[in-house]
Amino acid sequence: SSSSEEDDGDDTSQNNISQQILSLATPALVSLAIDPLMTIADTAFVGRYSAPNDPYPLAGLGSAAALLVFSFYVFNFLATATAPLVAKARASKDEAGAKLVGGQALSLALILGTALTLTLLIFREPLLHVMGTGVTGVEADHYGEQFLTVRALAAPAVLICSASNGILRGYLDTKTPTIILLGSNVINLLLDVVLVAQLKMGPQGAGIATTVAEWIAALCFLGVLAGKLPSADGKNIGSNTKPSESGNIVPVFELPKWMDIRPLVVASSAVFLRSIVLQVAMSSAAAMAARSSAESDIIAAGASSSVAAHQIALQLWLLCSFLCDALATASQALVADGMGREDAESVRTVSQTVFSWGLALGLSLSAILWVGTESNFLTDFFTADEGTRLELTKLLTIVILAQPLNSFVFAADGVLQGAEEFPYQAKSMALSVLTAFAVFAALEYTPLLGASDGDTLVHVWLGLIALQSMRALTSFVKLIEKQGPIDLLGLGKQAS
Repeated sequence: SSSSEEDDGDDTSQNNISQQILSLATPALVSLAIDPLMTIADTAFVGRYSAPNDPYPLAGLGSAAALLVFSFYVFNFLATATAPLVAKARASKDEAGAKLVGGQALSLALILGTALTLTLLIFREPLLHVMGTGVTGVEADHYGEQFLTVRALAAPAVLICSASNGILRGYLDTKTPTIILLGSNVINLLLDVVLVAQLKMGPQGAGIATTVAEWIAALCFLGVLAGKLPSADGKNIGSNTKPSESGNIVPVFELPKWMDIRPLVVASSAVFLRSIVLQVAMSSAAAMAARSSAESDIIAAGASSSVAAHQIALQLWLLCSFLCDALATASQALVADGMGREDAESVRTVSQTVFSWGLALGLSLSAILWVGTESNFLTDFFTADEGTRLELTKLLTIVILAQPLNSFVFAADGVLQGAEEFPYQAKSMALSVLTAFAVFAALEYTPLLGASDGDTLVHVWLGLIALQSMRALTSFVKLIEKQGPIDLLGLGKQAS
């Protein structure tokens, strides 16, 4: 009888896994996708409303946007570290401690954001040249500097949003960040219509639109945390405690002790490494393509078309990656829960369910992108420049075919992080990066493998595919290991 009840309980638990994945992945998706969605809107408006056959505005925006995506994304630990610290304090009924951690996180966001703004403004010219604007022409360099100068002013706002998101997740509030971030996207879109489409301000107008939208979002977050604005459920943060104690999370100038956050920083090292390496690879791709094009005596307009096409493909790739990363966030939490309960069967079931969802997501993304490509919707939507459209068509084929691979890689990352396989992931990433460089070098410099075609941009993207392929292979090896923490195929269970 007890065995039957236990089986019924297991069935109920398994039936709820998909619902749990969705409940965790949906808010994570919104918070992860906010900046790429804004950048995609900027890219679309600048590309669509630039003069015909003028790739320079989009090329300049592309180099600057790639630099900004990297610069902002490496600080995602503000949400990663803050959420569990706040949640832990709350769970122990230490409301004052939870609010202190929240205030410290906001202070850290302001300090790091201000430092990042100054760095981007002071070193904007050399940074943009590294990203390729030095060889895409004076016009592209000018547009890139315009966009970067304005967008750099949003760095504190972006990091405040990240820290605030972590604080609210610590209070188990995922609705408020969703509403605020969706609202900021709407504001960005409306301002793009006015500044780019109507006033023809180009990349500078796009930068102003996004910067204003992100500062409005940051101020809304600060208002909610300070108790000046209600959260999504109409209550103030911490309102479950004494009314006098609720809703007073504001920046404080006292950083958390290193020993308090050290376990989270160490545990998240693989996530940081993955983020940095991926962003470095993505950001450097445009620069390598532009520089190689110039060395091949292709005129600056041709190089600008390549960079513009790369910018569009990159934003689509990043958006799809953030969709997959939301699934990784859910799998990490659920696998960690099963590991904590020492329930090997639950860990395996969660992992198998996550990979099923990942496959469906990857195939769906490929289908959507294929329809958009075959109907010419994507090329028409993003640009009217013929050179850019030609280059983009080649890259879209790679992006489409890569989506099932991407979804597996991100799902595997989440599962292995939940199992605390951080050292293994660090080694896997190092091997994957070496593989990507080797594939790119072989394609670029070996005549038999394609060096004669001179298509550096395609070679760069094939190198990125090699990176993801090696990550998938090494992850799969660990996932099916008999004595491993996941034992995805249940081989260890059969042997016993």
